[in-house]
Amino acid sequence: MSKQIPVQKNEEIHVTFEDLTHDGAGVAKVDGYPIFVKQALPGETAAIKVINTKKNFGFGRLVHIEKESTERTNPPCPVFNRCGGCQLQHLSYEGQLAHKQKLVKETLARIGGLTDIPVHKTLGMEDPWRYRNKSQIPFGERNGKIEAGFYAERSHEIVDTDVCLIQGQDADKAMNLVKKLAEDYGIRAYDDKTHKGQLRHVVIRHAKTTDQLMIVLITKNDSIPNKKHLIRELREAFPNLASLAHNVNPKRTNVIFGDKTTTLWGEDVIYDEIDNIRFAISPRSFYQVNPAQTKVLYSKALEYAQLTGKENVIDAYCGIGTISLFLAKQAKQVYGVEVVPEAVTDAKENAKLNHLDNAEFFVGEAENVMPWWKAQGIEADVIVVDPPRKGCDESLLNTMVEMQPERIVYVSCNPATLARDLKILGEKGYATKEVQPVDMFPQTTHVECVVRLEKVY
Repeated sequence: MSKQIPVQKNEEIHVTFEDLTHDGAGVAKVDGYPIFVKQALPGETAAIKVINTKKNFGFGRLVHIEKESTERTNPPCPVFNRCGGCQLQHLSYEGQLAHKQKLVKETLARIGGLTDIPVHKTLGMEDPWRYRNKSQIPFGERNGKIEAGFYAERSHEIVDTDVCLIQGQDADKAMNLVKKLAEDYGIRAYDDKTHKGQLRHVVIRHAKTTDQLMIVLITKNDSIPNKKHLIRELREAFPNLASLAHNVNPKRTNVIFGDKTTTLWGEDVIYDEIDNIRFAISPRSFYQVNPAQTKVLYSKALEYAQLTGKENVIDAYCGIGTISLFLAKQAKQVYGVEVVPEAVTDAKENAKLNHLDNAEFFVGEAENVMPWWKAQGIEADVIVVDPPRKGCDESLLNTMVEMQPERIVYVSCNPATLARDLKILGEKGYATKEVQPVDMFPQTTHVECVVRLEKVY
């Protein structure tokens, strides 16, 4: 006989919150039945309304907090309650860092069976605001008026706003100016339901060290009404504008960029530096969005690689060469592999830009390229891997193990897939030694980790 659900939809109940989920919701239990409530914190007691029930868990909405957590803060963002970009502004920054450490520790234990591994305190920022160097802002219309901002959580509804406290102030200014110019010059915003309209997104990139600004207008087709006026007004508004680009995306898709990009004014790239390594950034380059914490993250990866200048290092998801070039300064030779051809072109240019001739880059899937390298006699002393959220394919993990490096440095943006992969590597002879969480995305639930693994003899 199935167990009866102890609460009913629309019922108002009093609960005490015990924990936070991986996506930042408070967890309360009624007779062992978990109820998830957004913006609730552990230790708080509150009246909640049950809004949905499923077999094994339910969802509720805060009605009134009766006892507040000492970690609760007042979210400074005017659209925090509606926007899906940040989930933790109501939690003190120290509380956020502690939550992320706990989340990593519990996930490694639950999924990876790693219960006795040191998980260090999360490395945070001195000022956890205005850190993003890239914004991708969707445009739309409501009642004939242009809107721009960010999507509501789990939806494609734009939350219209003038300000985002985790992006730079130039991004706020550019977002608002393009909104105004679109109104002034009759540029209609794109509607993804009807596939009508023109202006889809504006992407803004700001290089923190050089102060160079790039603005990319993404439209449904080639023509931009009053293009000359638009270029003039954007140039006048931003003395630091170095590149103004136009990308065309004619498809019915949620993907932001189309295939065709042209430069309307200025340079094709902007330049930024991390720890004295210079990078050329094009409109579609992958480049970490928090440069201050990228230096922290990569410095930790370098520390865990334990390079003496004699090692061959493989970077298995090299992107535009960000980690590779950090490693090349202290390694004998670095081999980078990446599936995106444009990224490999950028990586080669970035190596030239920094006069580093001990870094080579190849296009392909790491699990196919690495055996070919081995057949050529290339040995790996250290392998560094920084996969996407889905983690590494098991074929890549097998290939890494076949290369028999002394050490593996795993950089992860998803504790769940990290735990899965560390378990597999452990079974194949690589012991996890320590884990360092790094807060790349303050005010959100995301956490990056750097992990040191060593071959067991």
